[in-house]
Amino acid sequence: MNAVEDLKQYLTSRRSEIDAALLAFLPSPPSCPAPVADAMRYSVTAGGKRLRPILCLASAEAVGGDRRAAMPTACALEFIHTYSLIHDDLPAMDDDTLRRGRPTLHVVAGEGMAILAGDGLLTEAFSLMAREPRSDDPALLARKVRIIGIVAAGAGADGMVGGQAIDLACVTPTADGSHPPPLDAGGLRAMHARKTGALIRASATAGAVMGGGSDRQIDAIDRAAAEFGLAFQIIDDVLDVEGASADLGKTAGKDAAAGKPTYPALYGLAASRTMASECLERAASVLQRVDLADSRLLQIGRWIVERSN
Repeated sequence: MNAVEDLKQYLTSRRSEIDAALLAFLPSPPSCPAPVADAMRYSVTAGGKRLRPILCLASAEAVGGDRRAAMPTACALEFIHTYSLIHDDLPAMDDDTLRRGRPTLHVVAGEGMAILAGDGLLTEAFSLMAREPRSDDPALLARKVRIIGIVAAGAGADGMVGGQAIDLACVTPTADGSHPPPLDAGGLRAMHARKTGALIRASATAGAVMGGGSDRQIDAIDRAAAEFGLAFQIIDDVLDVEGASADLGKTAGKDAAAGKPTYPALYGLAASRTMASECLERAASVLQRVDLADSRLLQIGRWIVERSN
């Protein structure tokens, strides 16, 4: 089996495990009212790459840990990611009607229920990380506390929420009706480091912590995952220009139509792809220093750069 087929098999197996665990961890009636339970399930089970939970599991494995112990954290990360998509698609944000190849949640359940489903997934994510895996082991409990802090930072105002706020501000007129100045190269990178990169970075780092990695390993995975996050957003911007809605599972060309800052708009398509490849090279260099260059992590990074949807 060649490396491409080996990775494809790995990703398929991990997605299957993650999908089963997500169903098991989702709140359900009677403890959770059926309307919000159904709304959460609709968006979580719509598919997707499962990149963040896969990175979490792969990082746990890379440092010699048991991925089963990291599965609750992996599912919590997917809950957070899905909540962000639900809210991002709302009329007050990107106002989109297609996500993961299906009508967006507010289209089928209404804006109010979509907001509540997003809120429910976000809070359930932290409940899940605090609750699972169940153990009285002081070392595991300490890891869980550390992971909750890592994920909160990646998802919150200093991370993903902050990046979304910058993105929204770029296309929102000021009080006098004028538009803010466009982001320069540094501003664009800083926005995406928060908006997309922060949760991807938190996913890999949390997995390394749960896997019991050394401080050097955790630091290296954190730095490599920051490069993966930037590469992911660069390629996302490229595919938004090149892709078709049916292939992407979301509306193509939305960012350009909205006048949002993107890498292709600033650098062009060819240069953007080169920048994504350079991210992968830097990640490989970092992982090499702690003997993790042969782990699944770098294979996943290469898939991020070479993907077509």
